[in-house]
Amino acid sequence: MPRFISVPRLLVLVPLLSLGFADPAPAQTRDVAGARDYPGIGRFSGSVATGYAVKDFDAARMQAAAFKDGQPVDARRLEGRIIRIAYRSNPGPSILEVSRNFETQLAKAGFETLLACDTDACGGIPFTEAVDALPIPQMWIDGFNYRYFAGRKVSGGSETYASVLVSQNNQDICAQLVVAELGAMQNKMVDAAAMAKGLGETGHIALYGIYFDTDKAVLKPESRPTLEQIAKLLTNQPQLNVFIVGHTDSQGAYEYNLDLSKRRADAVAAELAKSFRVVPTRLRTAGVGLLAPVGSNATEAGRALNRRVELVAP
Repeated sequence: MPRFISVPRLLVLVPLLSLGFADPAPAQTRDVAGARDYPGIGRFSGSVATGYAVKDFDAARMQAAAFKDGQPVDARRLEGRIIRIAYRSNPGPSILEVSRNFETQLAKAGFETLLACDTDACGGIPFTEAVDALPIPQMWIDGFNYRYFAGRKVSGGSETYASVLVSQNNQDICAQLVVAELGAMQNKMVDAAAMAKGLGETGHIALYGIYFDTDKAVLKPESRPTLEQIAKLLTNQPQLNVFIVGHTDSQGAYEYNLDLSKRRADAVAAELAKSFRVVPTRLRTAGVGLLAPVGSNATEAGRALNRRVELVAP
């Protein structure tokens, strides 16, 4: 049996989606940027991570029972920290072998089986259409040939779900692991009063309500409430000027992270000037990359704390 490499934490959910055949994608020889295996689970030996997405709070769909007459029987919507990882293995192993390895690792990690089925027993193509999946080419799903596993783990008062979907594209085996660590959304909104207090007491305040996609410096729409509060702060204190400082975690090259953090700070300043009519001269920007961590870059939780934008008083 192939060696299965163990890694940290988990909760899974599987995406499905393919109907028919597609041209083969260029061979990928290394993991996508920032990809990491889920602790305690790992990956099938020799596979490459083709997709990776982590959300501190999101929703994922998981099937805890096979379909009946083309309809779900036990579809669950899970909210909390959601981790989605897609892998591709070169030709050789079967769908069943890759899936069984994941299933064994999940069992060792304490997950009880909710559902384990193959194509027809799961419900065919309609089943795959009801499962979350990373987009092609990160994850390929053949609705005529796949295996699905879903499990649940309760430990120390916390509840985690995990699902694995394994399919095939040409001769390559594609697998997606989805882990859902259930939990309530943390309130990351910092209002103008809290910003003023932080600047007055410590000279800076970290903002976690400003969002960017991985490796991007384009503000996401959900950043607007925090931007509104920054604008309110500056309106309430017309003599106040601030530095907007971008921070990253330690993933990626040093020079790249310095540049990315600066571009993100610039994007915040530009949006404040454009949409909220803040005078640009009141905003200076800087990017320090990974040089001022507030958490350990050895853990996902610590890296999440380090990815932030800060306001700094001159």
